[in-house]
Amino acid sequence: LGALTSGQTSLYRCRALQRLHQNVYPFDCTKYGSKLSKMNALVRRFPVGPMVARINADLVAAVHERKPEVVWFDKPIFFTPATVRRVQSFGAQTVCYNQDNPFGPRHDGCWYQFYRIYRMLDLHCLFRNADIPRYRNWGLNYLKIQLSYDPCEHFPPPVGWSDSERTREVSYIGSPHEDRPRFLRTLRDEFKLPVTISGPMWDRVLNNDERKHFLSGGMLKDAEYREAIWKSKINLAFITKLNEEDVVHKAFEIAACRGFLLAQRSPGHEACFQEGKEAEFFSSPEECASKR
Repeated sequence: LGALTSGQTSLYRCRALQRLHQNVYPFDCTKYGSKLSKMNALVRRFPVGPMVARINADLVAAVHERKPEVVWFDKPIFFTPATVRRVQSFGAQTVCYNQDNPFGPRHDGCWYQFYRIYRMLDLHCLFRNADIPRYRNWGLNYLKIQLSYDPCEHFPPPVGWSDSERTREVSYIGSPHEDRPRFLRTLRDEFKLPVTISGPMWDRVLNNDERKHFLSGGMLKDAEYREAIWKSKINLAFITKLNEEDVVHKAFEIAACRGFLLAQRSPGHEACFQEGKEAEFFSSPEECASKR
């Protein structure tokens, strides 16, 4: 169960289990949302009330009917302790996967219910090094995993794809987290690099002139996302420090699409990709600009 909609990594995980010939019963949490974005934001921050009651009741009913061996909780921010107890009473093992960080310094504000249930869950899938000592000290079962990509969504361009079709020079596809706006402005203004940005929320941090010169579309999903990587001569990948990331899933997606990966230097990226062969790394705007 998770956000099983287009472009969401939880949907990729669901499809991967299906490709492994598992009997998967999708439970899409997004269908419980409101048509009003502000209402959805409010419910995420304060996950109580009729919507939360309905999604919990429906999950219990689905588990009671289907009797699964495992219930996979992908970022479980709406489910209550009573629901977890009922699910486990039907004999199901509970597995938790969080791509975002409930315990880091970012303080997303959506974790109220998660903080009530995480010690109850049977297994946690962890990819952040920072999480390992936490879960070990809490005595919780965990499995260290790696971030990934979906081979049905992220794959190389067609045979014959050439630089003439790579119309995005220095390209960033993603959100304006942390110092990314300042970083990309520096590449454009100080180093005169042609930067193209696609992603959500950039209209909040760029002025009209910057939007005109920087932006090329909003959030990209599926084929649009893949083709934007293909069309990019250089694909930037940043870690989110407030999420305690050491490696970012976008790096694997770019590499799977055979894009030129220029990633923020970190021990995780350096462990996953061979510098100078599989990727290039940067620690500053100056080093980033020098890799063009």
